Amino acid sequence: MLERLVKLKRPVKIALMLLMDAICLPMCFFLATALRLGTWRVFTSSTVLLAAVITGVAIVFFVRSGLYGAVIRFIEMQVVQTICLGLGIVVLAGYLVMLLFGQNGTPRTSLAIFWLIAFVYVSLSRFGARSFIQRLTGSQHRNRQKVLIYGAGGAGAQLAQAMRQSREYEVVFFIDDDPALRHKTVAGIRVYGPHELHGLLDRYTVSMIVLAMPSLSPSRRSEVIESLAKFNITTRALPGIVDLVDGKITISSIRELELSDLLGRDPVPPRPDLFSRCIKGKSVLVTGAGGSIGSELCRQIASQQPAHLVLLDHSEFNLYAIEAELQSRAPALPLTPILGSVCDETLLERVLADYATDTVYHAAAYKHVPLVESNMHQGVLNNVMGSLAVARAAGRAKVATCVLISTDKAVRPTNVMGCTKRIAELVFQAAATKFSDTCFSMVRFGNVLGSSGSVVPLFKKQIVEGGPITLTHADINRYFMLIPEAAQLVIQAGAMAQGGDVFVLDMGSPVRIIDLARKMIHLSGFSEKTPEFPNGDIAISIVGLRPGEKLYEELLIGDDVMASEHRKIMRAHERMVPWEALMPEFDTLFRACRRFDREGTMLAIMSLVPEYAPQPGEDIGAVPSPATSSC
Repeated sequence: MLERLVKLKRPVKIALMLLMDAICLPMCFFLATALRLGTWRVFTSSTVLLAAVITGVAIVFFVRSGLYGAVIRFIEMQVVQTICLGLGIVVLAGYLVMLLFGQNGTPRTSLAIFWLIAFVYVSLSRFGARSFIQRLTGSQHRNRQKVLIYGAGGAGAQLAQAMRQSREYEVVFFIDDDPALRHKTVAGIRVYGPHELHGLLDRYTVSMIVLAMPSLSPSRRSEVIESLAKFNITTRALPGIVDLVDGKITISSIRELELSDLLGRDPVPPRPDLFSRCIKGKSVLVTGAGGSIGSELCRQIASQQPAHLVLLDHSEFNLYAIEAELQSRAPALPLTPILGSVCDETLLERVLADYATDTVYHAAAYKHVPLVESNMHQGVLNNVMGSLAVARAAGRAKVATCVLISTDKAVRPTNVMGCTKRIAELVFQAAATKFSDTCFSMVRFGNVLGSSGSVVPLFKKQIVEGGPITLTHADINRYFMLIPEAAQLVIQAGAMAQGGDVFVLDMGSPVRIIDLARKMIHLSGFSEKTPEFPNGDIAISIVGLRPGEKLYEELLIGDDVMASEHRKIMRAHERMVPWEALMPEFDTLFRACRRFDREGTMLAIMSLVPEYAPQPGEDIGAVPSPATSSC
């Protein structure tokens, strides 16, 4: 019968609530009067009339305030304010009736007692009904996922309340580091300490852990995630406090863990003086503006009020996407998209002249190691000829600042892509002496999270498909950095340049890719399948290094490095080649590329980059087959 009552149509439920209040509110008044007078002989014509007035005013107010229209199972504590205000108006109306028509034996203090009794009745009737409906619907969904929430603060409490309304999740307990919360209840749920977690997981069949600590530092968050990885339980997280703009937590706020959560890099806020020096009030050009680094550079630049921002990219879709995003973010920003290649020197000179460019960030490059290895000639033309065209155009236009985005793969390269970026560095170093009116510099760093070709999306896809995760070598490691952090440091490094500088970003400690893969397996709720544990879920398959791939990346060619004005940026002094000596080498290199002469191209590259060390046994004249495995 109760289930049928819950399933009644809303108009019928509202009518039943109105009927119940019409009966119970007068009874509350009679009870208040009886308690005040100490007798049950209170049913006089005056008290009946007063009870009718009070009930009528209360019902009218509750109708107008939407109390009857609220869905009972979802009502919140804000309803209490409505009840308090409504009953206050009711008491005031009763008092005015007494003043106008006389008390007739009904004491005015009985109104105060009525307010208290009526408040208890109205509140308990609504919240009691909510609790009953939630328990009833909960019993109908016994197969809900059992969830552990790590963090019993405000975010955790909001999430628990949201999950209580859902049909999919049931919060069984909280874990929190704060000793003051141990064995207390938050949102009606028990809180335990981290040291009790192992025993609790043996007792409960928890299927998901949610980190509800949006204000926690990245390093501490990484430590917590590390401690949870061993349990092989699916782990999710709430976004950071900055992303929770309205402060409201819902089930849809839960996201998958990202590599940034695992790395735990504490962000360093940019120095305002360096960050805006080459941008604020200036005309800025970004090449490769639609790429992962170029687009983030554009976002950061847009925040510093440039006089004009010019976007150059040869990908129509990428250019369209970043232009649309920036127009939405900063509608007042003067913005010009240019569709074209950095190899088109005439186009570059025209753009720099037309927009009186002050600062250039050269991010356009082919970066995918195996693809450039198997498409050597296009890689050389785009990365080397493009950098040469940018440097010459910037120098001739007397651009104040020109910054090259380089890579750790340019250090003692073992692949063509790394060689092309090292040659691009040589171009900018030489240009610093050739064109004295332009300050040329280059910024070198490792992998950025979320860039094209990143291993994390591939690992996630392979885990969803049941594996195996493909890894090129068990000992391979890489440096990682967040894209916004890298872009901010690039901008600040360019502001410190004096001409020909090679800046190296502090990438922290390198990450073993196999450890990263194992963490992702465990935090996705699976176990690793190995010869020792053949019943595991996801295997890791070692498929061999790709053409030109290194086990360990480096950031410095030599040991001549010194600190800069910024604690996350180092200044390196490295070999350079004069401009006049480079030009004949480039003539040879570009002629070989245009003839698709692989051997001639390789010999020209090795002449420019003597530290180039191809993999043992590699035939410089052979065309490698492209590889598709990760890392």
